[in-house]
Amino acid sequence: MRLEELQKLVAKGESENLEFKKTTGQRSEAAKTVCAMLNGLGGFLLFGVSDKGEIAGQQVTAKTLEDIAQELRKIEPPAFPEIETVAIGSDKAVILVRVSGKLGTYCYDGRPYLRHGPTTQIMPRGEYEKRVLDKFHAYRRWENELTPEWITIQDLDEEEIQSTLQNAVKLGRMKNPSYTDPESILRGLGLFDARRLINAAVVLYGKSERLFSNYPQLSIRLARFRGSDRLTGFMDNRDYWGNAFDLLRRGELFLLDHVPISGRVVPGKMI
Repeated sequence: MRLEELQKLVAKGESENLEFKKTTGQRSEAAKTVCAMLNGLGGFLLFGVSDKGEIAGQQVTAKTLEDIAQELRKIEPPAFPEIETVAIGSDKAVILVRVSGKLGTYCYDGRPYLRHGPTTQIMPRGEYEKRVLDKFHAYRRWENELTPEWITIQDLDEEEIQSTLQNAVKLGRMKNPSYTDPESILRGLGLFDARRLINAAVVLYGKSERLFSNYPQLSIRLARFRGSDRLTGFMDNRDYWGNAFDLLRRGELFLLDHVPISGRVVPGKMI
């Protein structure tokens, strides 16, 4: 960054994505801010600039930069923000730390931090736990796991797969693909991982009865009580097994069978 660019940046004042530190003697507090920016939208941390925006700079040696890097190593998981120096004359420079926003779960010295305007605060426990669960869920969701090896495309409903493609193209959510065989469609939908189907493919398109023992989730029980008291027993009680599309259709039909007054279910409005 050139000095002119640095001056324009400093003129904006401290904010959620810009923090000033007068010297590297404040590097512990600075590392908390870097951690907070990693957990947010990123930003810049400047050593050699006062809280009032005065660009004073400081003497910078190899040890100075190593001390900063050493402090940043206390951030977990490891993060490697860019560090550069901007000379301001008189053998002094401003040290600029450029942080990429990760919206992550980073901790400094065992604690997570967040930016609130121009201040750095400890992240609330509830927020941190939610982020950890969201991150874990994104990679370890059951529907993204591989199916047993004995499950093949032949266990899926090809007609339903083709229907999905046709509807997606019709609604403009997909372009008409070059290949429309079931495997190509499934790969385009992200339902293949290497050479194996993932569980989501079975949930959406499972048809073969041999899947039932391994996928009890693909079932639905529909019941109509005789009155408002559940102890009075059922007027109608049905169990169905099938893929998600089939179960939705069966649920819709069951509802229509038992709506006691004039009504209708609008296509595409099952909420």
